[in-house]
Amino acid sequence: MRFYIANDHAGFILKSPILKFLQTRNYEVFDLGCHNQTKVDYPDFANLLCQKVLEDSKSFGILICGSGIGMSIAANRFKGIRAALCYEPYSAAMSRKHNNANVLCLGARVIGIDMAEAILQNFCQSQFEGGRHLQRIEKL
Repeated sequence: MRFYIANDHAGFILKSPILKFLQTRNYEVFDLGCHNQTKVDYPDFANLLCQKVLEDSKSFGILICGSGIGMSIAANRFKGIRAALCYEPYSAAMSRKHNNANVLCLGARVIGIDMAEAILQNFCQSQFEGGRHLQRIEKL
């Protein structure tokens, strides 16, 4: 799997452990920033990541902000992006199985490192089931 990852200042604290988690599992990861805790506008980073994911159809995105909500709203503005805000592993698995999510949104102020890793594990291991779910996605 290939991932693009981006965050705002609030999400910066969770990015490093996520990068480590993905890299130790030999996933290809591209860090799009931000690279410190200087205040930035989350839509700028969501837009950049979504453009990359749309250009690279076999890739996935991870967006991190304080709650995950802002990044999720910004990402879902793009046709072809199916961003899922997940706070626990079950939703991450279902976002892939039933919704074919291609962007995972996380809230650094809501979940800790252990929960983030469990969410990522389920997201990475789950496959889109297609069938009736594909028909529903095509209506989006």
